Amino acid sequence: MFNIRLKDGSERQYDASVTGEDIAKSISQRLAKEAVAIRVDGALWDLTRVIPSQALVEIVTRQDPEGLDIIRHDTAHITAEAVKELYPETQITIGPSIENGFYYDFYREKPFTPEDLLTIEARMRDIVKRNESFIREEWPREEAIRFFKEQGELFKAELIDSIASDELITLYRQGNFIDLCRGPHLPSTGRIGTAFKLMKVAGAYWRGDHRNPTLQRIYGTAWATEQQLENYLHQLEEAEKRDHRRLGTELNLFHFQEEAVGSVFWHPKGWSIYRTLEAFIRKRLEKNGYVEVRTPQILDRSLWEASGHWEKFRDGMFTVESENRTLAIKPMNCPCHIQIFKQGVKSYRDLPLRMAEFGSCHRNELSGSLHGLMRVRAFAQDDAHIFCTPEQIISETKAFCELLQGVYQALGFTELRVKFSDRPEKRVGKDEVWDTAEKALMEAATAAGLEYTLNPGDGAFYGPKLEFVLRDTIGRDWQCGTLQVDFVLPERLDATYIGEDGEKHRPIMLHRAIFGSFERFIGVLIEHYAGKFPVWLSPIQAVIATVTSEADTYAKALYQKLLELGIRVELDIRNEKIPYKVRQHSLQKIPYILVIGKKEAAENTVSVRRLDGENQQVFSEEDIINTLIQESRIP
Repeated sequence: MFNIRLKDGSERQYDASVTGEDIAKSISQRLAKEAVAIRVDGALWDLTRVIPSQALVEIVTRQDPEGLDIIRHDTAHITAEAVKELYPETQITIGPSIENGFYYDFYREKPFTPEDLLTIEARMRDIVKRNESFIREEWPREEAIRFFKEQGELFKAELIDSIASDELITLYRQGNFIDLCRGPHLPSTGRIGTAFKLMKVAGAYWRGDHRNPTLQRIYGTAWATEQQLENYLHQLEEAEKRDHRRLGTELNLFHFQEEAVGSVFWHPKGWSIYRTLEAFIRKRLEKNGYVEVRTPQILDRSLWEASGHWEKFRDGMFTVESENRTLAIKPMNCPCHIQIFKQGVKSYRDLPLRMAEFGSCHRNELSGSLHGLMRVRAFAQDDAHIFCTPEQIISETKAFCELLQGVYQALGFTELRVKFSDRPEKRVGKDEVWDTAEKALMEAATAAGLEYTLNPGDGAFYGPKLEFVLRDTIGRDWQCGTLQVDFVLPERLDATYIGEDGEKHRPIMLHRAIFGSFERFIGVLIEHYAGKFPVWLSPIQAVIATVTSEADTYAKALYQKLLELGIRVELDIRNEKIPYKVRQHSLQKIPYILVIGKKEAAENTVSVRRLDGENQQVFSEEDIINTLIQESRIP
């Protein structure tokens, strides 16, 4: 008798051995159709594997995150099978699932073309129709290496040779194609469905090392249903329209050039957005008890060695030599803030101390990873560090979460997810210190009412963190805010305060940011709003456009009044027809177009056209001024 316990607490008994597929069918045909894999005592298994008695089993469906990952990984295998059938000389390497899809890396002398992708995708659909079984096989290591070498698959043989000697070697066969893989996979290719599409080809280095051969990476997307695929492709179309790099040029906000790779040239309109955003967050910080500081750009390597950054972050730092000393341009502000904290004696009565800086930082990102404002080398963080006692971690976490949520809501972001990232492989500090830090942050997150998902191994090298992920208007996620609990840097840099007992204690250091960086966050805002910023944030809030030169005097007087009231306004008295002017300013996404003709000039009124599509309205001069003052106020 085989006893199977299900995740919901129920038990099922079977006379003979069963597979995950058998269990799904015994529950319902609908579940059997949706099933992708199973968890057996927490481990993901193929549906076709025989389950041991007394196992705890969970059915993974197409709609589960793990199920979608398996569909995508299956589709990557089908991509490789199609490529090998069409271009037998190609060598296969790896093909994981990734966010929104998958990729597979190939070694081939001749580049893949867009036409090749169409051919490969058509062959993939043939393979799905064949409904080939995915068959799991366990192989001796040397036999697997020999097999792939004989097939001319040298990259795959190298991969197997690098696997730990005590790890099981599993291969998956589908039709005449066989690949190294831990699995799991669906029972057959037909179960994947046809909700997939190949997207593009890019270059990649074998094992991510530029000294190794260059591979061709085919990217694809795959989904559980055709509707999900259609929604995703529509989202991509919207994203292309909203691309901040294109809008940055069209709206004259910023540019990049080769002489300053990864650094932004802010134009007046773009810098207006930057300064307004800075004023907005500064106002919020002041209300929440933060003090603002400014620290140096270049510091001796000895400070970075003491903090641990030199060991863990050296490759990401720019350095300079001066007077036989090695200096580093700061990639982050935290060691500098500890230096300010250490000036003078601090008491427990001084805590919490919330220290903010819009600090200019530089990181030596690889040129191939740079992407407009979203990934740069020179940036400014909305950085702050809270020095507190252990007892204050919960209250400070709650206060920060309230501040962060208020900021995001004011900027038009209503959906927020939270991830808890624990200790990474490369870290500083003892395990018991990490145990304490992770426990403290989890307790604080719970007390703050946060629901979070676990993100194992992705903490900072000095402490665990919460990551706050925004969802924009077209459904894309952006990780921006963060809160990190740090027991390590205050110890390494010898920061202390005098406690109630009169003894020295180490402060706890909370690293926190809301935007992350101004550059990236502005890129997110541009795409979120598609360049149509709310009035208070818009670089030009209104333009006065005349219909006739007879209205020029009144238009100039109104322009001057608005300027003096702090409204960002332009005056257009060119000898052009008004439809041309309106269209031109609408393309620049200016929220208010104030049209003045002979009649308006005589009556001290304006005809108002709003970018949001409202019908043209006539306002008195007083009403339009009051409206602009109200909507231009920083929230």
